[in-house]
Amino acid sequence: MNGLELRGVTVSRGSGPVIRDVSLNVRPGTITALVGPNGAGKTSLLEAVSGVLAPSGGRVELDGRPLTGLSRVRRARLGLAHIEQGRAVFGSLTVAENLALTAREPGRARAALELFPELERRRDTACGLLSGGEQQMVVLARAFAGQPRYLLIDELSLGLAPVVFLRLLPMIQRISATGVGVLLVEQFTHLALGVADTALVVSSGRVTYQGGAAALTESPEILHRAYLGG
Repeated sequence: MNGLELRGVTVSRGSGPVIRDVSLNVRPGTITALVGPNGAGKTSLLEAVSGVLAPSGGRVELDGRPLTGLSRVRRARLGLAHIEQGRAVFGSLTVAENLALTAREPGRARAALELFPELERRRDTACGLLSGGEQQMVVLARAFAGQPRYLLIDELSLGLAPVVFLRLLPMIQRISATGVGVLLVEQFTHLALGVADTALVVSSGRVTYQGGAAALTESPEILHRAYLGG
């Protein structure tokens, strides 16, 4: 089965596991929301997928290819992009120059600007002069310029007001619509569920819900129970 697939993944830090036995499949062109309370292990799970951490159990596959033992750089070359927390832009470089850094072929930076028209008028502006929301747009566009097959996004809204984050959600949808599979970790749970196809809730290191995202938005009691771990 094609997709970014996790099979029984367990991740440990320090004295023991922070997330246990997680299995999921992110299909091309879909968005999966990974939500849960703070400290539930969401960031650790993304880090195990991208190669920042080595899982203590289970396996990760990219379109049927095992990633065990592959470095983070090698995984990125295979099409796995990871947007970590924080706005990691090069402030002294313009928007266009930031995109050119990751563009894997001629014209890809231009394609990224076409996908994110809000950045077009700022293409010659140094990123250090942009607002926080605009900098996160650059982060998304730069990831797209690298031609990922699957994109891991960790708390893109960090430090942003919900109304600002709302401007970023259509951009995530545009990326997914090009065929990219997206695994989205987000603190604004209902906003993330609103754009997701499927959802995974983790609480106290284990999966408490897995299924359609719409079911959680339509039935808040299900989401509440999942957050409580039951």
